[in-house]
Amino acid sequence: MMVHDAKACIQLVPIFQSLSTKEKAEVATLVRHHHFAAGESLFIAGDAVTSLLIVAHGQVKITQIAANGKEQLLYLLNPGDFDGEAALFKASTRQNFGTALSETDVCLIRREDFQKLLQRSPQLALNILNAFGQRLASVTEQTTRTTTASIEERLAMYLLETAGKNTADFTLPLKKKDIASYLGTTPETISRKFRDFADAGLIKKLAVNRFQILDPDQLALVE
Repeated sequence: MMVHDAKACIQLVPIFQSLSTKEKAEVATLVRHHHFAAGESLFIAGDAVTSLLIVAHGQVKITQIAANGKEQLLYLLNPGDFDGEAALFKASTRQNFGTALSETDVCLIRREDFQKLLQRSPQLALNILNAFGQRLASVTEQTTRTTTASIEERLAMYLLETAGKNTADFTLPLKKKDIASYLGTTPETISRKFRDFADAGLIKKLAVNRFQILDPDQLALVE
């Protein structure tokens, strides 16, 4: 991986953004790059967690196998998101599965390298602790949203989060059944709400799985 690519990857992640230029450059020297094709597995349950994983490009779904044997979508990783931070402090094994939903590039930093860096940077250690809190809050928010928010609000937020800055033309990597599972509803309901949003002038379907958000502000106000 080129040095400038590594620095760009580091710059994506909130836990590194408050570091000095020198510290960022030091972190960048530890980065290793991997590319995954759509549908390719990044890791499976039982794998040893040996590195911090940062999504530089693409999208990754994190799933688990429920008691009934069905796949359950836990959360999504978008550019700038990371996974495996718990292993930075203690050796552990994966409890879930990570799969690339589109062409995905990730940056990896080995635990041994990162621990040495933490010893030299109290600010980075503090940032990691804050990241733990944010991850917990994010999971709690998703659980709360699934149980209290309307399906319209849940779908609107999912579309905005997936589109990010690309509201004019973005691809939905999840199948409708996966979106339904993630949002706690049925595929039929998801299809109906997509039509409702389109009829209301909030979104426009460009092609199979490709959409445009016509009114992001109004979509964010959906209840």
